[in-house]
Amino acid sequence: MFAKRRFSDLTEREILALAIAAEEEDGRIYASYADALRSSFPDTAAVYEEMAAEENEHRRRLIATFTERFGETIPLIRRQDVRGFVTRRPYWMARSLGIETVRRQVETMEAESRRFYQRAAERTRDAGIRKLLGDLAEAESGHEALAAQLGKQHLGTDAAKAENETARRLFVLQVVQPGLAGLMDGSVSTLAPLFAAAFATHDTWQTFLVGLAASIGAGISMGFAEALSDDGSLTGRGSPWIRGVVCGLMTTIGGLGHALPYLIPHFGIATAVAFIVVAIELAVISWIRYKYMDTPFLSAAFQVVVGGALVFAAGILIGSA
Repeated sequence: MFAKRRFSDLTEREILALAIAAEEEDGRIYASYADALRSSFPDTAAVYEEMAAEENEHRRRLIATFTERFGETIPLIRRQDVRGFVTRRPYWMARSLGIETVRRQVETMEAESRRFYQRAAERTRDAGIRKLLGDLAEAESGHEALAAQLGKQHLGTDAAKAENETARRLFVLQVVQPGLAGLMDGSVSTLAPLFAAAFATHDTWQTFLVGLAASIGAGISMGFAEALSDDGSLTGRGSPWIRGVVCGLMTTIGGLGHALPYLIPHFGIATAVAFIVVAIELAVISWIRYKYMDTPFLSAAFQVVVGGALVFAAGILIGSA
């Protein structure tokens, strides 16, 4: 692996080359954000398109200054070539985490670029280069104001509300729905084998092992089922594997909730605690359905409790037979 250069060892020629590469990368990142967000968040995409154009103008000014001072050949120096230099998160990572993550990433990019230009200006002796770098530092510090100005231009009150509602819908589709499906399956479907084992054996450790196996097995099954059910290309439900992981984890958690009390050696106490945990789980599921699925709370509670009670009773009857 090659040794990275220290920023303090860079010449003025290399600093300008590094700035050119950094501006080109930032412009492409903004353009990528705009392209990725255009279908769901067109107004925010317009903001990042204009910011990409701003970065391209910075790069043009830097190239003009470089060629005037040092000629046509610009050495290839990138962020990763300089020790301690600012790095950029791959655009698909910020994209997968939602619109707010993208906005925070852009704010971070602007602050990092401003610090770079300030340090670069301090390292140069050429008055023209120092002035250019100082102007770019000021421009980067003003990018937040630019974003706010563009936000007023493109993101009026109605547009902002619409984008926030779109973000909420995507969160429900990509996270809440698969998580809720997993939590319901883990909390309800594992009741029968767990309490059947409990009332058949009256052995807390064996009951815990049955609950653990049922929870993990259900989590793996539900995770793969969710991931393979829909690739998200038409429904907008996002990455199938992210949905699968969310669904699988919530299924496992839902089952483990009422299995863990059987780590208590006393059967009666463990069963009483498990009953309480089941009631809490069903209440949480009802609240999530009320909060995110627009289901009246009493209706959601009735549906969940009836289903849970039937499975719960089946487990007790089978275990007591």
